[in-house]
Amino acid sequence: MLIIKNGTLVDPASGRSGMYDILVDGDKIARIGACGSLDDMAMEAMSMSLMEGTDDTGAGLTEIDATGCVVAPGLVDCHVHFRDPGFTYKEDIETGSRAAAKGGFTTVVMMGNTNPHMDNPDTIRDVLKRGAGTGIKVYTCGNVTKGMECQELVDMDELIKAGAVLFTDDGKPITDDALMEKACKMAAEKGVVISLHEENPEYITDNGINAGEVAQKLGLTGSPREAEISMVKRDIEIAEKTGAEIVVQHISAAESVDLIRNARQRGVRVHAEATPHHFTLTENAVLKYLSLAKMNPPLRLESDRLAIIRGLKDNTIDMIATDHAPHSRDEKQKELKEAPSGITGLETSLALGIRELVQTGELSLMELLERMTVGPARVYGLDAGVIEEGRDADLVIFNPVEEWDFIQSASKSTNTPFLGERLPGRIHATVCRGKVVYNI
Repeated sequence: MLIIKNGTLVDPASGRSGMYDILVDGDKIARIGACGSLDDMAMEAMSMSLMEGTDDTGAGLTEIDATGCVVAPGLVDCHVHFRDPGFTYKEDIETGSRAAAKGGFTTVVMMGNTNPHMDNPDTIRDVLKRGAGTGIKVYTCGNVTKGMECQELVDMDELIKAGAVLFTDDGKPITDDALMEKACKMAAEKGVVISLHEENPEYITDNGINAGEVAQKLGLTGSPREAEISMVKRDIEIAEKTGAEIVVQHISAAESVDLIRNARQRGVRVHAEATPHHFTLTENAVLKYLSLAKMNPPLRLESDRLAIIRGLKDNTIDMIATDHAPHSRDEKQKELKEAPSGITGLETSLALGIRELVQTGELSLMELLERMTVGPARVYGLDAGVIEEGRDADLVIFNPVEEWDFIQSASKSTNTPFLGERLPGRIHATVCRGKVVYNI
């Protein structure tokens, strides 16, 4: 058994906020009560389990003093790359899960640009089986097209049966209009969500860097904003026509935010995710960090960064996702044009949200946590992001004002410009299904 005492519970699903103790029995939340009110209940429950011989763990009662800390639902990230199978020199399911737990995440959804791809039941069942042994909840997408080649749709039914919780070709856009419409019709019929990487390659010469002043200084053409805007516009129209539910991934341009805002106001089933790097950095970061600030879609202008924050404030952008994308040191040390795009993010996501959104007054802590917990869980229909008696004990315990130095990563890769920074929001413990999977 586990009792978490003297913490400030913040649960966006219920709107509850205040000082509470939480009693965990097995993998479930047994009781939530006023501070000090659960001690006798915990001891009585432990005595009963010992008398009945049901406590075969020998663990007894574990107590976590959460004084000065927030106790929130375990964070949910529906957009991570664990590179497994096929590219495990960058990351694997075990190391990715450790990074997630260190960052406060208890639920993640893996993307499918792996080798083999997540376009077949065997691969999906394999990664889910291995993910089940990590201590956190590891889910996976299914691809939209076979081999992510934008030629032939997958059999969604067999991938859903194997365990896919959403569909995406993230890393590649679905450029064929007719194929996209067919995929949306199929997804609408089956009640699943399609999550979309919105970058039209016809516009892009050099990916990963915004087409603008910084790219010009570096002798590159870059990726223009129209590459994203044009596809967001097209896919909103297709979603409206078919009734499909779609997610625009890692939104980067102000115009895209406006398109989604207007579509949501007229009832289109479109959602959007923002990454911490897109609401924190601009294209100028490339001059300082070079390939560590190269990503798809690219960092853009200060006006775009502020538009993303406005979208988070008014819930046009209803979830935050890391797009955790590990690469090896050798890959990132190539010349800028040749280096791969991507940034790790699981261990710094909450901290950047606190620093850039809460401490600046743009979002309340409750609002930030909503977009990092029950918000994405609700979009994809996951049983996560809620603190409630009888539900899984998935929790993160953190001090929102305590600072910490990001100097060592649990990931295999460290392709992030935030390594070495002092950040707020120190995570003290992560609990998944009643077990402590990370603590300081």
